[in-house]
Amino acid sequence: MSAPTQDNSAVPVPDEVQGGDEEADAKADRDRIRVLGGATDTAASFQFDGEDHTLGNALRYTIMKNPDVEFCGYSIPHPSEEKMNLRIQTYDGVSVYTVLEKGLDDLMAMCDVVDEKFKDAREEFTQRMDTS
Repeated sequence: MSAPTQDNSAVPVPDEVQGGDEEADAKADRDRIRVLGGATDTAASFQFDGEDHTLGNALRYTIMKNPDVEFCGYSIPHPSEEKMNLRIQTYDGVSVYTVLEKGLDDLMAMCDVVDEKFKDAREEFTQRMDTS
C-alpha cells in the first residue's frame, strides 16, 4: 500500500480497505471514501460521500470498541453537504486502514444480527397472530 499524499486534497482509499469482488460496486464504493491529506499509518481522516450521522455515529461506536484505537470521532462539515468525516488514531504499529476495514466489517455483522433477530421476531409474531 502506498502512503497517502500529504497535501490537503482527498485521495482514494487503498484497495485493501475496500474488499469485495463485484468490480462495479467496489469501484463505486471506493469513489465514495477518500483519505484526507496529512494521513499517517496510525492517524488519518476519511471523507465518506453521501453519508451522515446514521453511519458516522454507528461506525465511531464500533471502531472505539477496538482496543487498538486511541481516538475515533466523526463530523458533518455542513448540513447542506452530503459528506461525513471520520478521524481515527491508533496506538503505535496499528494501521488505521486495518482498523477502518475491521470497523466496517464489525458494523455489517451487527446489522446482520439485528436483521436476523427482527425477521425471527416478525415470524414469531405472525405465527401467534395466525393461531389467535
